Amino acid sequence: MVMDYRLSEEEQMMVETARTIAVKKMKPLREHYDEREEFPWEIVKEFAQADLCGAYIPEEYGGFGKGIMGLVLVVEELCKVDGAIALSLAATALGTLPILISGSEEQKKKYLPDIASGKKLAAFGLTEAGAGSDATGMDTTAVKDGDYYVLNGTKCFITNGGDAEVYTIFAKTNPGRGARGISCFIVEKGTPGFEFGKKEKKMGIRASSTRELIFTNCKVHKDQLLGKEGHGLMIAQATLDNSRPGVAAQALGIATGALDEAVEYARKRVQFGQSIASFQAIQHMLAEMATEVEAARALLYASARMIDSGIVKRTSKESAMAKLFCSEVAMKVTTNAVQIFGGYGYTREYPVEKMMRDAKITTLYEGTSQIQKNEIALNLIKESAAKSK
Repeated sequence: MVMDYRLSEEEQMMVETARTIAVKKMKPLREHYDEREEFPWEIVKEFAQADLCGAYIPEEYGGFGKGIMGLVLVVEELCKVDGAIALSLAATALGTLPILISGSEEQKKKYLPDIASGKKLAAFGLTEAGAGSDATGMDTTAVKDGDYYVLNGTKCFITNGGDAEVYTIFAKTNPGRGARGISCFIVEKGTPGFEFGKKEKKMGIRASSTRELIFTNCKVHKDQLLGKEGHGLMIAQATLDNSRPGVAAQALGIATGALDEAVEYARKRVQFGQSIASFQAIQHMLAEMATEVEAARALLYASARMIDSGIVKRTSKESAMAKLFCSEVAMKVTTNAVQIFGGYGYTREYPVEKMMRDAKITTLYEGTSQIQKNEIALNLIKESAAKSK
C-alpha cells in the first residue's frame, strides 16, 4: 500500500493494466529471459496490445497523451516484476523524445504513430567509447553532401540496439564549433551503411539488448535532420531532462519489488523458533527500506508532474534529483533485500539477486550519479546567482 498520490482515473487504469501484464505475462518468463539473455519480443507484443507503448505520446499521434507521468507510472509498475523486460519500453521512450521535442510535424506524423502502437521500437544514440559523460567528445561525424548527410562513426552501449527500427543519432556536423557543432538525425534500421556491432554481455538487465551501432558512409536525407543543424546538444539535454525520470521509475520499481519480496520472506522465514520479521534488526531494515522507497516515489512523481506542467523551461535539476535519489535507493534496498534473504538471497532461486544486478545500471546510464550531482549543484549555483542580481 502506497500513499495516495491522487492519480486520475486514466492513470490508475494504466497502472492496473501494467500490473496485470507484469504479474501474468512477465513474472513467469523473467528467469528465462535473464538466463538466455534474449530480447523479450513476446512481452513487447503484450505491451503493444495493451496500448502501453504510447502512454507518453500525444493523442494526435496515436498515444495515450499522459506525458512523462504516464511513462513513469507504467515503467515503475512493470519494473516491480522485471526491470530488464520493461526497459524495451523505457528505452523506446528515450529514443522517441528527441522527435517529440524537436521533430517537425511531418517527422512526428511519420514516426510517432508506429511507436505509439508498438509496431516499432526506438533507440537513442549518443554514447561513444570516448564520449560517455562528455558528449562533446564524440567522434561520429555527419558531412553534408547535397541533399544528404554522410554519417561515419560508432556508438556504444545503445539500449534496444539492433532490435529498434528507429534511431535518434547524434553526430558532429561542424567539429570546429564544439558543443554547437553537434546535430541529431533520425536513422532507420536497414539504411545502407548502418550496421550493428557486438552485443554486450552484462551483469544485469540481460533481457535488454545493448549493442554497438556502426555507421560507414551512411547516407541520411536532410529531411531526417531533427531541429536545426548544430542544435544536437540542446536536443540531447532537453531529452535527458525528460527521460531521467523514466530511469528513476525503473529504479523505483525495482526497489519496490525487492522490498515486497523482502517483507514476504521475512514473515515466512523461521529462525530460532520464530519469524525473522519479529527481530528488531530486520524490522529496522524494512522500515528504512520502506521509508526511502516512499520518499523516492514522492520526489519522482513531483518531478514528472513538474515536467508535464511546463511551468519552467528546464527541469535539469529536478530530473537529476529524481534519478540520483531513486537509483541510489534502488541499490541500497536491493542490497538489503539480499541481506535479509541471507544465503538464499545470493542464489538464483529467489529474484532479489537479479533485482540487485538490474538496479546497478540505473546509477550509471543517462548520466552517472556523480554527473547528476554535478547537474544539481550547477543549477543551484545558477539559481543563487540569479537571485542575487
